[in-house]
Amino acid sequence: MNENSSISVNNLSKNYDKVSAIKNASFQIKKGEIVGLLGPNGAGKSTTMRILGGLLSADSGSATVCGLNVADNSLAIKRKIGFMQENNPLPGELRVIEYLKLRAELKEVDPQKISNEVRRVMDLCDLFRTARRKIIRNLSKGFKQRVGIAEALIGSPEIIILDEPTIGLDPHQIQGMRMLINSLRGHYTVLISSHILSEIERNCDRVIIINQGRVVAMG
Repeated sequence: MNENSSISVNNLSKNYDKVSAIKNASFQIKKGEIVGLLGPNGAGKSTTMRILGGLLSADSGSATVCGLNVADNSLAIKRKIGFMQENNPLPGELRVIEYLKLRAELKEVDPQKISNEVRRVMDLCDLFRTARRKIIRNLSKGFKQRVGIAEALIGSPEIIILDEPTIGLDPHQIQGMRMLINSLRGHYTVLISSHILSEIERNCDRVIIINQGRVVAMG
């Protein structure tokens, strides 16, 4: 693995029964890059991200995150990655600030630093002034996505993975999401998946195109 790489994927494959979700995928992502994983629904984007996040095992090939082999270090990998999954499952009955404090505890943030850390991520995601006391189920889709990104940022992981962060958002919310993602530039390595070319073009330094489980282009 190159010393400047945050993520290195080599001939990664994953099958579900007889269906290939990923076929010999290979790519590298440098530290500090914002990279888009672009492809149609069902192309293998979410499967790739779940393997990188230590949530799913590959059938063959290898993936390295922050110098650690994902297959052998899934717990350590989870400490280095902030991951917002597609459709962003959230506990609707909690207030935003309650949920983020709970996630900070689960991420083993120093108890004396939890309040400051939660305030930090809420400020980054423009949640403190407008939504910190709101019940999550009452939030708009755009604010729920912001809560998901705030949760991913807790503990300042080296890598942020965002699976379809603009899905279901209206044009105004998409513009806000673009600004939020752009604010992460230079502070984190960010991997974003989308099936919408314009979103990847506007947000990302580089694009990896995946189709039917194969990496078909990069640039």
